[in-house]
Amino acid sequence: MFAAAISKRKTHLRVSTLLRHYYCSSCRRPFSFTTLQGFRKIHLVNSVKSIPIGAFWIWPFFQILSYYVSSHRSIATQTSPSHDMHDRILNEILSELENSAISCEKICISKIDKLCSAGDLTTAARLLRSLREQRIFLGPRAYNILLQAAGEQDDTDILLHTFKDLLVFCNSIKSASCQILAKALVKESDDVFLLKFVREVSELIIPISAITLNRIIFAFGEFRQIDKALIIFEEMKNLKCKPDLVTYNTILVILGRCGQVDDMLHKFAEMKEANIAPDTISYNTIINSLRKVGRLDLCSAFFKEMGERGVQPDLQTYTPLIDNFGRSGNIEEALRLFDEMKHRRIRPSIYVYRSLISNLNKMGKLKLATKFSNEMDACLSGLVGSKDFKRKKR
Repeated sequence: MFAAAISKRKTHLRVSTLLRHYYCSSCRRPFSFTTLQGFRKIHLVNSVKSIPIGAFWIWPFFQILSYYVSSHRSIATQTSPSHDMHDRILNEILSELENSAISCEKICISKIDKLCSAGDLTTAARLLRSLREQRIFLGPRAYNILLQAAGEQDDTDILLHTFKDLLVFCNSIKSASCQILAKALVKESDDVFLLKFVREVSELIIPISAITLNRIIFAFGEFRQIDKALIIFEEMKNLKCKPDLVTYNTILVILGRCGQVDDMLHKFAEMKEANIAPDTISYNTIINSLRKVGRLDLCSAFFKEMGERGVQPDLQTYTPLIDNFGRSGNIEEALRLFDEMKHRRIRPSIYVYRSLISNLNKMGKLKLATKFSNEMDACLSGLVGSKDFKRKKR
């Protein structure tokens, strides 16, 4: 028979009081953690020396404890206020989880939020780590709270470590987290630092890392950080998670939106050279960006290429073409495209009708303008409107 010795004061707690199994409603999976029932101020230290014969069912608990001890310094040996605060809050959480009907997620998030509001990010980060070691896995909201606070305090180390933990332990990164990261790194001017972070993210989980990097690129684009977005894009070419269709489409949108159409066209050509076939989104981005700078000749050329490659146009393909041909006085081409769109059974939008009507009136074609106005009124309920675009965007 073996014996277990796991407390600084050699207090022998029964295994049945040390190990509790709970079900976390927010995580939707069972987890286990140690409780200090009756000994809330006693800290677990040292490693497990032995276990009772016939008690192998408790081995996961000792694995947790062993991992905790081997990875970090003993809690009992820490005397700084930050460590004392961490120990106290962890004990409070474990006690509340045992005695409260409130969900695990709410209790933990409340503690993390209070620490971040008080500016104690180090303790909040340590608390998240300790909860994981207790097999309490929180969702993205807890990590986003710490990400937000780290960004506001310009604590880049905690920001990046928390982001990587979020990716590993939540298995995915939502756009909101990437937005927080990008906003926090707006003032970061060290490209080497950014590249190092990108490489670390790329090595975590593939293909999730590729999805994450795409979202980071998009987030930097939202904050007009074009150089940072391009740095990540170029670095991806050297990584296992190569740029894919989503990566290129994101870069096309970023460059087109800021008017860098030459660079956009260069990336589009590069995309095809890399044997990544452009889709409808790719061509729509190209056509709409060229329309904004008045390059109708190129708009027509890419629309033709789109058909040659078998890429099906949609309403967002036809809308800028019809509008710009009408504005430029080529109302015949605008009407031809409108008829072609309806022939393809693409439901028109109210914006297309209004554009046609306005341009026909300007050209003095009042009867034709009236005809389209009556047609629009007759099928108004079936036209695509702003709500449809918003729904599609979601």
